[in-house]
Amino acid sequence: MAGVQTAVALREQGFDGPLTLLGAEPHQPYDRPPLSKAVLLGKAEDSAFDVDFEGLGIELRLGTEVTGLRAADRELDTEAGPVPYEVLVLATGAEPLTLPGTEGVPGVHLLRTLDDAARLRPVLAAAPRAVVVGAGWIGAEFATAAREAGCEVTVVEAADRVLAGAVPAEVAEPMARWYEEAGAELITGAKVAGIEEGRVLLADGRALPAGAVVVGIGARPATGWLAGSGVERGPDGSVTADAYLRTSLPGVYAVGDCASFPSGRYGKRLLVHHWDNALQGPRTVAANILAEVGAGAGAGEAGEVYDPVPYFWSEQFGRFVQYAGHHGGADTLLWRGDPAGAAWSVCWLRAGALVAVLAVGRPRDVAQGRKLIEAAVPLDPSKVADPSTPLKSAAA
Repeated sequence: MAGVQTAVALREQGFDGPLTLLGAEPHQPYDRPPLSKAVLLGKAEDSAFDVDFEGLGIELRLGTEVTGLRAADRELDTEAGPVPYEVLVLATGAEPLTLPGTEGVPGVHLLRTLDDAARLRPVLAAAPRAVVVGAGWIGAEFATAAREAGCEVTVVEAADRVLAGAVPAEVAEPMARWYEEAGAELITGAKVAGIEEGRVLLADGRALPAGAVVVGIGARPATGWLAGSGVERGPDGSVTADAYLRTSLPGVYAVGDCASFPSGRYGKRLLVHHWDNALQGPRTVAANILAEVGAGAGAGEAGEVYDPVPYFWSEQFGRFVQYAGHHGGADTLLWRGDPAGAAWSVCWLRAGALVAVLAVGRPRDVAQGRKLIEAAVPLDPSKVADPSTPLKSAAA
């Protein structure tokens, strides 16, 4: 997503030089969200981007894995030989975390690529008893698809609750009930000790029968290949881009899941593993590349700062969940509506201003909330907590 959108944005913004898009996978570039939904359930064959690469003059080199970066020579190393660059954009995304000791065990799956979805689709169609490891966003989405396919589903989570690293306990609590309502068994506080063909072994001695096991325990930036390149990376493996999405090397930018960036809005460095970041960031990268190419120097003050309001959505158990902002550092949490109902929201404020909103079935709250976060205006808490009052009318 991030690589394709960067290439398209460069053309849209007027770059007319040679443009090459390298990708390790052999498939036409594709969108990932449908993989856990339409593609997985056989409602769509693929999710290829509707982009006329040839018409845009974008050279696609598919099935080309990049193995190294030599900044002094301005060259990339690939299995097909070196590839020179004048300006380079790193958009290598993230790779899923695996459970130690499960590599090569039959019936264990990850869900990150089109090939992963293709391998899982016939398995689901056979409706086996499925065990999902991880009760985060991707675990919930896969459990939803598996239930829709007719599978009996058990979700195992090492933490004591769902979405442990994503939202506070009081917000996660009503969302945990969705599993039971959908007919999926949820086991929290349970560590996986091992996986054998046909069963998942828990640390407490239990053995769960499993015709298929899907591991959804998070992802890390796919940046291991940059070791020794001089590209600065953080403890989480992300490329530490600056406010213009430039890396520590001249002429090298980073965008999407592989890169963190300093947020002036939130006063901290953010690593955002979501689709919208891979859509918005490339526009900034393209603008700053054009500024650099035009000036023959760094983007500097002529560049465009990247400081978005992060946004993502998740479709799970018949609900549409949206989130905008970043609630770390908030000092007030306000509910809008009854979390036992079909539609409700949570708003986080800091010093009276909205910094994040999570909405279940209330898309207007997120649309209006994003604008309020950008405006950073003080809000009236009583109006925020009234679900009948539009958020846009909650200004103090």
